[in-house]
Amino acid sequence: MDINKKQVIQEIVDEHINNFAINFAERYRGELNKPKGVINYKKLNCFISELGGEFVFYSALVRSFDSSFGNILESMGNAIAKVSYEVKGDIDSFILPEQLQQISTIVSHYENHEQPKVEHYSLYNPMIPKNIESFKKIHKTDNYFYSPEKHEHYLIELKAGGDLDNKKSKAEKIALLEEYYLLKNKLLSDETTKNDRVFIYFATAYNKDGEGNFWKQERVRQFFSDDELKIGKDYWNFVCDDEMGFEVVFEQYQKSCCIIREKLNYIKNLYFPGDEND
Repeated sequence: MDINKKQVIQEIVDEHINNFAINFAERYRGELNKPKGVINYKKLNCFISELGGEFVFYSALVRSFDSSFGNILESMGNAIAKVSYEVKGDIDSFILPEQLQQISTIVSHYENHEQPKVEHYSLYNPMIPKNIESFKKIHKTDNYFYSPEKHEHYLIELKAGGDLDNKKSKAEKIALLEEYYLLKNKLLSDETTKNDRVFIYFATAYNKDGEGNFWKQERVRQFFSDDELKIGKDYWNFVCDDEMGFEVVFEQYQKSCCIIREKLNYIKNLYFPGDEND
């Protein structure tokens, strides 16, 4: 990786982790005297509080931490992507009834255990009518990157927590296919972009089965092919547009995350000063 690019990515990681830790600590400092603040409310559970202050602290904080940390990882990924791609916003376009029907057909086949393939939608090109007013739609997308050099567009559904509720796999594939057709239609309507390519991905910020191991969430694999997955290391390599991306990001995280530990201890000592379990 180019030394300048590496330095920019390191600075992005460090800034995001520091901001996360500071803001997280400030939130719980602000709740210190609120009886129904997250930690104080957990103290009212006599069965949990009997196990000691440290257990109360972490059991109260874990869900909030996971959610907030997932948001910062997604924000960090988008900030890193700006180094190599154009990061775009919502898709304002149109989708045809026959394309919606095609999506339904594709997903139905997957439910019947047909192997997912990119070709199931990438080779489907319906005729675009002259009047598309009634088919217009704006689709919110949080992770849309564009490579001007390659003329390629990437639509990503990121689960920063590394996992996806099994019941949501079908809905996520439908949403991504709708984004795909909306964007494809928009590009086809312009002579300068009609030959651009569009890719959709399901991604996670880490591999829940361990980096380097096979990611085993079969329900997701029922609806997404291997070519549509960016799991853990592959996601960070992609947003960095470099095969050393994950190593650079995680190496910097290891240096920066000490402030998270520092702020967690700060919060714990605010709520449980001198706790016997410390």
